[in-house]
Amino acid sequence: MTGVVTDAQESRAQERRPGLLVRARAVSVAGPLLALAIAIAFFSIKSDRFLSGANLSLIAQQVMVVGTLAIGQTLIILTAGIDLSCGAVMALSSIFMTKLAVDGGVAPLLAIAIGLLVATGFGVLNGGLVTRLQLPPFIVTLGTLNIAFALTHIYSKDQTISNVPSAITWMGTTFDVGNTAVAYGSVLMLVLFAVVFFILRQTAGGRHVYAIGDNAEAARLTGIHTNRVLLAVYASAGLLYGIAALLLIGYTNVGDPQAGQTDNLDSITAVVIGGTSLFGGRGSVVGTLIGALIVGVIRNGLQLIGVASIYQVLITGVLVIVAVAVDQLARRRQR
Repeated sequence: MTGVVTDAQESRAQERRPGLLVRARAVSVAGPLLALAIAIAFFSIKSDRFLSGANLSLIAQQVMVVGTLAIGQTLIILTAGIDLSCGAVMALSSIFMTKLAVDGGVAPLLAIAIGLLVATGFGVLNGGLVTRLQLPPFIVTLGTLNIAFALTHIYSKDQTISNVPSAITWMGTTFDVGNTAVAYGSVLMLVLFAVVFFILRQTAGGRHVYAIGDNAEAARLTGIHTNRVLLAVYASAGLLYGIAALLLIGYTNVGDPQAGQTDNLDSITAVVIGGTSLFGGRGSVVGTLIGALIVGVIRNGLQLIGVASIYQVLITGVLVIVAVAVDQLARRRQR
């Protein structure tokens, strides 16, 4: 009799689970969205320039690189992993693209393709070490961070690469929407968010990502090829880092070996502030986009009202701690 009752209870719990997941995702997005609205309202009152088209376009351009990195970071964190190498991989990819085109005489489109392959290769390396050798993602990506960082400086010889072909910097060019110049890179970032959102919400692969983050062993027992999914996640993240490298070149018009040194932390910040759980299995790329915008709005707004840059870092750190604390409280309530 006890077994029958238990089975019935489990069945009802499974029936309720999809609804609970939908509500949890909605709540995880609602908080960051409210924070973004408050930040926008505050800086709109403090500065007349904040809501100008030119300034909003500037925020979008400042966010597009970290935002694209944060998409890949979201995929990995949803599986209960983390990637410390994303900024260094992006920098290495950007150096390959620019140096091959400028110093190597390689056609710009081929140089871009090679840069994307380099970044994707690092993603495959990370995923292979995590899945095949069962190494912790933190340790693996800490190691590949140092490898990518060293290769960037060795290959570039610590020299900034200028006179980059326009085909590689094209993502930094703009088109007019009314009186506002909008960068093509900002549009690409939004398209990438939309594509990944669709994949996570509407495909079996996306559901598998959430299942692995929620309970990898249970996912494996239900027939999900966990190692295959994880490898695909890390490879996809690597490709996104390569795209971020292309956006970075478009924004700066150079190949800079010093780039990306704090972007790994900025991408994690965007993901955490956006409501994705560091423990995996819960979150949304929509929240990540909002988190990236929150960081961009706060930094831009504080700069407009004349607050020193060190306080921007301070406030961002406080936001991260608050976001993680809220996540912990939510997990305890679910138990």
